[in-house]
Amino acid sequence: MPLLRAWLVAFALTLASELAVAVPLLARGGTRSRRIAAVCLAQLATHPSVWFIWPLLGLPRPQFLLLAEAFALVVEALIYRLCFERLAWSRCFAASALANGISVSVGLWLL
Repeated sequence: MPLLRAWLVAFALTLASELAVAVPLLARGGTRSRRIAAVCLAQLATHPSVWFIWPLLGLPRPQFLLLAEAFALVVEALIYRLCFERLAWSRCFAASALANGISVSVGLWLL
């Protein structure tokens, strides 16, 4: 139960951080509610696996962070591109990279 509680707190902080960054960056993609939904979908597709599956690999912390964040970056950019076909790949990757950078920074700062 403590792991689930810690994940829920981390998920809420990550979601809030990434919504604040990615929603405005995806502005050309669609309505605000659709952008919010896309960011939530992207987080649900990546965050649980980074918390519950990736640690099973037993990687050292620096390698874990690098690979997990690369995974999140690619998967979230792909989701943004699938949700917003009019947006360039570069904008989808930029939104994902900046949002992930902020959420990781917030998480590391809180540790």
